[in-house]
Amino acid sequence: MIRLLKLEYLKNLNYNPFRIFAGLYFIVLILLLFIGLIDFDLAGLKVNLKEQGMYDFPGIWNFTTYIVGLLKIFLGCIIVFSICQEFSNRMFKQNIIDGLSREEFVASKLLTIFVFTGFSTLLVFIIAFILGKSYSTTQESDLIFKEIYFIFNYFLKLFTFFSFLMFLSVLFRKSIFVFLGFFMIWFVEGILSGIEKFSLMNNVAPKEQGKIMIDRVFLTDYLPLGSMSNLIPSPLVRTNMAKMFGMEFKFEYPIGSVIACVIWSVIFIAGSYWILKKKDW
Repeated sequence: MIRLLKLEYLKNLNYNPFRIFAGLYFIVLILLLFIGLIDFDLAGLKVNLKEQGMYDFPGIWNFTTYIVGLLKIFLGCIIVFSICQEFSNRMFKQNIIDGLSREEFVASKLLTIFVFTGFSTLLVFIIAFILGKSYSTTQESDLIFKEIYFIFNYFLKLFTFFSFLMFLSVLFRKSIFVFLGFFMIWFVEGILSGIEKFSLMNNVAPKEQGKIMIDRVFLTDYLPLGSMSNLIPSPLVRTNMAKMFGMEFKFEYPIGSVIACVIWSVIFIAGSYWILKKKDW
């Protein structure tokens, strides 16, 4: 394992896109975690996320993981460029000739994914905990770690997303096709989700539609991107402003989405290995 990590380190150290996107990701990630300390002027209305409860326990775990989760595409670009350059520069073929097996190739990429995901998760946990201890209006011990499961969900969301991009990178081998394929899948999932929800709404009374949209689990929620999205809900209804309008945060732990993400991760990893074994590059 150490040998594979060293190999990945040497490969990516001199690769400019890798260093640039890695640096941008972690800089912007840290800045976003402190976004609650900034005042925003929205149509003449002063908004401060800290005052809206962003750093209050236990909601801080939801707020921080949701916000920084929006940045996963930056780290995803690193994964894509790192894998695609293996094929464009014929590094993969040379590594195979030099004795690196296909199993070790997949393992090395998974180690890279695990390291980035683990480091990002640890960084989010540490900074969120410090901010919560510093600015939360509630410091009860039973509330501090009440929703710590969002940290695990964040880790799983990133790992599944990066495994997905690894699969697409091995499949298409060109970064432009990888991103086109990703956005095509995102678009198709959105269309299927819209069709499923529209067909359901037509079969129920208008008064029941809102309740069904909240309580109903849709089949499209278990598609790759849908299952990842369901791991961390939007925290906007948890703000103090939303509570003033009578909005209530309801969240049941998405065990179905967790299982779906684990299954999709296994499929993507196994699929990547199968493609490498199937094709003779």
